[in-house]
Amino acid sequence: MSLKIIILNRVFDLTQQSEVFFIKSAKSKNGGKDMAVKISEQESGYFGEFGGRYVPTELLPVLDQLKEYYLKYKDEPEFQEELAYYHRDYVGRANPLYLASNLTEKLGGAKIYLKREDLNHTGAHKINNCLGQGLLARRMGKKRIIAETGAGQHGVATATACALLGMECIIYMGEIDTIRQHLNVFRMELLGAQVIPVTSGGKVLKDAVDQALQDLIKNRADTFYMLGSAVGPDPYPTIVRDFQSIIGQETKKQIYQQEGRLPDYLIACVGGGSNAIGLFYPFVQEQDVKIIGVEPGGIGNNFGENAAPLTFGNPGIIHGFKCYMLKDANGEIASTHSIAAGLDYPGVGPEHSYLKASARAEYVTVNDQEALAAFCTLSKVEGIIPALESAHAIAHAIKLAPTLKKDQIIVLNLSGRGDKDVQQVAEMLKQ
Repeated sequence: MSLKIIILNRVFDLTQQSEVFFIKSAKSKNGGKDMAVKISEQESGYFGEFGGRYVPTELLPVLDQLKEYYLKYKDEPEFQEELAYYHRDYVGRANPLYLASNLTEKLGGAKIYLKREDLNHTGAHKINNCLGQGLLARRMGKKRIIAETGAGQHGVATATACALLGMECIIYMGEIDTIRQHLNVFRMELLGAQVIPVTSGGKVLKDAVDQALQDLIKNRADTFYMLGSAVGPDPYPTIVRDFQSIIGQETKKQIYQQEGRLPDYLIACVGGGSNAIGLFYPFVQEQDVKIIGVEPGGIGNNFGENAAPLTFGNPGIIHGFKCYMLKDANGEIASTHSIAAGLDYPGVGPEHSYLKASARAEYVTVNDQEALAAFCTLSKVEGIIPALESAHAIAHAIKLAPTLKKDQIIVLNLSGRGDKDVQQVAEMLKQ
């Protein structure tokens, strides 16, 4: 694989070049704290200094073609009507914004609303993006779809979309994740997908992404990479963000209907960050709405003990884009750990990196034990079994709500349901 990449329209050989150059946006008058909501990411591929394309030259035409087709179809009425049809009649949207009154009463503070992405067909928010990208791939004439997955929810959603649209489906999944999420592996195979366990590296999500990118380089002529999170080289972060923004758009309408105003806080778990950016983006201009992303704190603050790049990381380049990422003492990509396979990633979406750098959003951590406790709490108090990923957001809401007034409102994105995690949790609770 070529080690030459394009940066600022110049070719640099990574085997010889030690310095990397970045495009930086102009700061606002108050030092960059105001959000440039209408930033030109679709033209430049950057969110402030984050994002871009740092990829082998072979992939540049692939990304250019993807961007061309996306910009052509994203606002086309026929495309939007077809996507809306599948959202409504296949996925089951709009899903509810549910007042968790039992949890609210138990905590004794702010009202807690749950955006019920767990009620979507396939059990998580991932289907929103997969249907959008699937319809785009069909318009591009692509019939071979590849994807990466960690917790398996994106893999299941990809396999579902491919079955619906009649496309070949190959899913790369870290070997460790295939073991702890073997039920989702069965679902993917039942839906007709080929699941390829990745045995290189740490055998988790990062390594699955590596393998998928290698496949794309080799088979770029006839293959569409259905990237699952708001990460990767331009235009993927924008595409995923836009397809997932239906979460926040619905939430904004629903909270006005139920409360007559916007919420005080938004909370969502953050791995790569697709469910979170989907909720956050339609509210970014609403400066009175506080935005909190919850990263996996794992079992500690040292390398290999967590997967929280916005908390413990620094800017760097991973999988073709610039973001906050976890690096070890040698500057290499650090190993990660999280109880939730879907959050077990050393980088994060470039738009989240920008929201952190601009101080528009706050990012915190929740450790494994707190997430496990929250998983059990919501199950017992509300009769809703959440995904372990979503349990991280619940855990922070449990901390935050009692510190707020009873007339304040928290909206939490319940990004997925916990069917996939029940056996893992059962084994952990035995221990």
